[in-house]
Amino acid sequence: MFSKTNLISTLLGAIWLYFGGYFLWEVVGSSLFSSSQENNPEHLHLIIACLISAFAFSTIYSKLAGSNSTSQGAQFGLWVGILIGFGERWFDLAFSMMNLNDTIVNGVLNLVVFVVLGIVVSLVSGKFASASA
Repeated sequence: MFSKTNLISTLLGAIWLYFGGYFLWEVVGSSLFSSSQENNPEHLHLIIACLISAFAFSTIYSKLAGSNSTSQGAQFGLWVGILIGFGERWFDLAFSMMNLNDTIVNGVLNLVVFVVLGIVVSLVSGKFASASA
């Protein structure tokens, strides 16, 4: 769980979640949402959330992935993106925290961010698995 590979995957994954999330939600996605997204996050908590998410993703990936190919990482990321992006966000829709358009846009953006995260984690895992072999 606290292997060198997992910790490096966590660090690189958290960097992607932080900067990729900013790019996807603020630069690309801001015009796609039907309601104004005036969010000013507390960056310390955002960084902690990115680290926790990347660590959990990397740890689960290392336990469940059959191989360290980029296609395996992308597929793993796709399923996590579906779970979080559509499953969890649909709860927000059910409790009227979001509208349908924003739920779908958020779901698609989550798919992209987690597919890329899966690729990042698989590349790091593959690199260190082949280096230690």
